[in-house]
Amino acid sequence: MAAFRHYRLAIVASLILVLTALLAQSASRWTIGPFLRPANARPVIVPDPKSVFADPILRKPVRWEALHTFNPAAMVRDGKVYLLYRAEDDSGEMRIGGHTSRLGLAISEDGLHFQPASAPVFFPSVDAQTEREWPGGVEDPRLVEREEGGYVLTYTQYNRKTYDIGIAVSDDLTHWQKYGPAFQDAAGGKYRGLQCKSAGIVTALKNGRLIATKINGQYWMYWGEGRVRLASSPDLIHWSPVEDAQGNPVSVLAERPGHFDSAFPEVGPPPVLTRRGIVVIYNGKNAADAGDPQLPIGTYADGQALFAADDPMKLLDRLDQPFLAPATPFERTGQYKEGTTFAEGLVYFRSKWFLYYGAADSFVGVAVADANP
Repeated sequence: MAAFRHYRLAIVASLILVLTALLAQSASRWTIGPFLRPANARPVIVPDPKSVFADPILRKPVRWEALHTFNPAAMVRDGKVYLLYRAEDDSGEMRIGGHTSRLGLAISEDGLHFQPASAPVFFPSVDAQTEREWPGGVEDPRLVEREEGGYVLTYTQYNRKTYDIGIAVSDDLTHWQKYGPAFQDAAGGKYRGLQCKSAGIVTALKNGRLIATKINGQYWMYWGEGRVRLASSPDLIHWSPVEDAQGNPVSVLAERPGHFDSAFPEVGPPPVLTRRGIVVIYNGKNAADAGDPQLPIGTYADGQALFAADDPMKLLDRLDQPFLAPATPFERTGQYKEGTTFAEGLVYFRSKWFLYYGAADSFVGVAVADANP
């Protein structure tokens, strides 16, 4: 009888564990993933000191991707994956932010093996944005496709004094037209001196393609580090921050003590509008005080948050644990030694999700998830 009682208790305990697992799975059923690294994971893009580019400002050859290649945007075009990645040359001081950044283009047939172009496709030049982009460069792209065709790029303009979110458009991912800061005309010019970065425009999966999509008649963009904020636009080029009653940008996602995003959250790739809501993949930095004890101080890991499909301001849910964090040597070995899996590119390709990220501010990595749209 005692043995039967123990057996019955074991069955009950097992059922509790199963139910707990099912409830946890149900609670996060809105997430994209789970993401896994390919077998024997290694960087998909690495620096190439042999790549030389005739810089239009310096008027001399530069080794434009000699030191680091990281933080990529991603797009599917003509049945291939295109990565627009940040590359740092070997100029300036040997410190983070001490070099000039340009954007290179790499193409893949399978999403895993890439062939980079020999010259950058987006860079500081002699144009209307030189003062904003030189000598720091153009950094950390995010990329969306327009429903009528063509592409919109959000990126960081950095002159080593200040930085802001820049907007550019292209028909082919190679030739670009720059429009300057995203918020320069908003609210009578009150945001022209704002320091801001990291902007992802909301997309939706349509016929297998992630397309910039309107909600309530407007395009929406999650932006910022430290606090994630929100902006709207009628045309994907001119953006206005969503403000509170006091005229300040509304915060929709903040840091959490004891979690992987305890220092701050920072916007990742363009968010995705799903049947459950708007899924925002973001990068969280672990704080020195009151951080996640399971992660090294300063680590960047990846989370997901869910916002209401009809109200981009309304936070519905948020993962407590990161779904991706630095684990492999190349994600912890580079100019940012605390480790990063800094996600910026997401595509739906061959019935899978491909998430591209910067590893230790030095390489480009990928994680893949099976998916059913």
